[in-house]
Amino acid sequence: MICDYCINYIYDEDVEGYICDVDMDEDDYVRMRSSDYSTCPYYRNNDDYLIVRKQI
Repeated sequence: MICDYCINYIYDEDVEGYICDVDMDEDDYVRMRSSDYSTCPYYRNNDDYLIVRKQI
């Protein structure tokens, strides 16, 4: 999974590191980690220009 470019991957000053900010419970996390996902179902591209490119 490429978390570096995800909008949900934020810097948390309390832990002094990057974390995933998706609101999921333990069941969702276990389901995601134990399944055969090739990509994260919560991934959202952090590209601000994505919408603009679609309009061109």
